Formats: sequence, C-alpha cells, structure tokens
Amino acid sequence: MNYLSFRRIFRLSFAFLFSMAVGASIFAVEKIVIKGSDTLGAKMVPQLAEEFKAIKKKEGLEVIFEIAAEGSSTGIAAVIDGTSDIGMSSREAKSTEISRGLLKGVKMESVTVAKDGIAIISNNSNPLDEISKREVEKIFTGDVENWSSINGRSGQISVYTRNTSSGTYAVFQQMALRKRDYSASSQKMAGNEQIASEVAKNGNGIGYVGLAYLETPGVKTLPVDGVDPDRADYPFARPLYYYLDGNKEARPIVKEFIDFCLSPKGQKIVESVHFISVL
Repeated sequence: MNYLSFRRIFRLSFAFLFSMAVGASIFAVEKIVIKGSDTLGAKMVPQLAEEFKAIKKKEGLEVIFEIAAEGSSTGIAAVIDGTSDIGMSSREAKSTEISRGLLKGVKMESVTVAKDGIAIISNNSNPLDEISKREVEKIFTGDVENWSSINGRSGQISVYTRNTSSGTYAVFQQMALRKRDYSASSQKMAGNEQIASEVAKNGNGIGYVGLAYLETPGVKTLPVDGVDPDRADYPFARPLYYYLDGNKEARPIVKEFIDFCLSPKGQKIVESVHFISVL
C-alpha cells in the first residue's frame, strides 16, 4: 500500500469515527414506561407517544416508550410496585389500592387526560335502534336471556364484557348494573377490539366498548334512553386517568409527556381517536 492510499483510508476512517461520535453526542435517550388500561393504551396513548417522540427527536432527544395495555388494575399495581412511570386507568383507584400504595410509601395521584363514553353496541342485524338503561341492566345481569322481550325477535342473547382486571368492567358494573353481578353466561374479552369483533360476528351479540371502537364494521351503536355516547349527558360517561406516585417527583421527561397530552395539540389527538377532550 502506497502512502497516498494509506492517507485516504485514514481520512475515511477518521471521518466515520467522527460522525459516529457526533451522532452519539446529538442524541440522548430517555425511556417512559406506561402500563394499564386497554381503553387508553390500545390507540390513544400510542398515538400521543408517537407524536411526542417526533417532537423530541427534532430537539435531539430520543424517547423510547414501553406501553403495556392489560387492564387498569395492572397499571395501578405497576405504579405501586414502581415498575411503571404512568399507570393508565379507566376508573378511579380503589380504596384497597390506595391503602396498598400507602403501605409502600406510594400516594396514588391521578391526572384526567380524556373522557370516554362506554357505548352499547349490537350486531348490525339487530332491529333495535336504541336501548333503555333498564334494558341494559336486565341484559347484562342475565334477568333477560332472550331477545324476544327486548326487540321482538327470538334468539338467545350473547353478552360480551371486559375481563375482571379491566377498569371498564368495574365502572360499567357500577354505572349500568347498579353494582349487581354480571350474567353468569357473559363472555369476558381481553379488550374493546375483541368485544367489537365478537359482536360483529354474532347476530345475537351485545357488548360495550369505548368511543374509539364504534366504527367497527358489522356493529351499530345503541343510544341509551335516546342519548348518544359522545354527549356530556350520556349516562355511562367516565373520565380516563393517568396515575402517578404523588410522593415522588416525576422525571422531567414524564412531566413533559403529560403536559403534551394535556396541550391543545395532544387533545386534538385525543379527539382524533374519538375520545372527548378535557379542554
């Protein structure tokens, strides 16, 4: 190898190493762990996270999100256990959860980030155009098991609900069933998407989902006592929360993300996935 070739290789190697060093200095990395409600975590929070990541990347910061949407109970438990920065929840923390947190030095603190209506959906073939609160209670508790007394068409009612770790399961039980037990024959699903899918396939199906799932092909929304689920006076409306440890100062990047979610830009994303803005 002659001197000129060696010098050229040296320059290229130096340029490569220099660019790597500069790249490393430009981008710092932060990680935010978010666990909990499928209602928030299936669509809304991932879209908020993607937009926040894009904004921070322009500022020279790479933000990595770890999002696990497995039910409100899991999100609150993760905040108490210190395994999550934010716990997503579609219900208020229970007194037992608050007490368990205090025993571990954790003060459960909530931030309302959106509002949602728990919408009643049926299969498109169902002749009903709306439903009453009393009929909802009868169907979901199993007082009525055949459609004939509700819509005049005979058929065994198939009830689809969320599973017991879901905040929506608990809130709906309180709001719509007056704390009564669900029907023993009700089928428990992991998330909103699964409920909507099953109702779409079953002509006798009925279930409840968040507003983001009302456009699922094969299902239709049943207003309750004539009120649509996106209205403020809807009987099954509820706030959606982020939970944090109020005894511990949140990391700056976590605060920035929450502030973004509550900003006009963040709330436009909330509305784009069919939730109701808190602004």
